[in-house]
Amino acid sequence: MGIVYVFGGQAVFIELDAIFGTEGQRQEFDYEFVLEDEVIASPVHIYGSVYNKTGIVTLKASAEYSLNAACARCGDAVKRAEKVDIDHILIAHSENDDNDYYIVVENMRLDLNELVSEDIFLSMPSRYLCSDNCRGLCPVCGANLNKEKCSCKKIADPRWDVLNNFFDN
Repeated sequence: MGIVYVFGGQAVFIELDAIFGTEGQRQEFDYEFVLEDEVIASPVHIYGSVYNKTGIVTLKASAEYSLNAACARCGDAVKRAEKVDIDHILIAHSENDDNDYYIVVENMRLDLNELVSEDIFLSMPSRYLCSDNCRGLCPVCGANLNKEKCSCKKIADPRWDVLNNFFDN
């Protein structure tokens, strides 16, 4: 039982034979790996455990990393620490291939890096904002409205012209 280390000490697989076979068995882990993505600015630190409680094998862990992205509204840098909680029930085999609730562990080896990577990517938002009330850029002059005011006249949307003229009559 244990973690199989490959390539400079990065944990890649957790051997689960003893955990599935012995109630009360637990395997702790704490390591870092590099996740190749343009917004992830640091190695991912993973810590947690896999344990068998009353015959149910559970993985509970946390993944922490720093991100560095551009704000979707103003383009300023967004830098912050992120934490993703990982919680899965592991099973040795399944009759139903459509069940996404359980993680089926092939050959009693869990590729923890792959599972954590998927959880991180699924937790990421589709866009990043420097703040919830980011005002963005002026559509005319391009000024960052969070830092300065511009004297540009607001551009009217031509799709509203019919309604504007309706009230004039």
